[in-house]
Amino acid sequence: MKKRNILLLGLILSIVMPYSAFAMHIAEGFLSPFWCIVYFILSAPFFFLGVRAINKKTYNNKDLKMLLALVAAFCFVLSALKLPSVSGSSSHATGTALGAILFGPFAMTVIASLV
Repeated sequence: MKKRNILLLGLILSIVMPYSAFAMHIAEGFLSPFWCIVYFILSAPFFFLGVRAINKKTYNNKDLKMLLALVAAFCFVLSALKLPSVSGSSSHATGTALGAILFGPFAMTVIASLV
């Protein structure tokens, strides 16, 4: 019983006392060009590995291109749906897990960067 009361108190406090968490999305123009270049260099190998993985998988089976397009559309639609959050902001699902299961994580880096 005592553990349940502590959990209930924690839930009530998290709803009543929201605080700003300066995380998640970065505003446009906030990063300096130096950090943009650094992050581009760090992410470029994964993007090119993803392009190569997509080419390998779709070379022999052209029907997989249609499935890949459907996965990309699914990711786009899920990311467009905003779900209200407890603290007053919104959150959204991305759908990259389904694509990563079907095509692998490298292919989904390409899809996620396009979506």
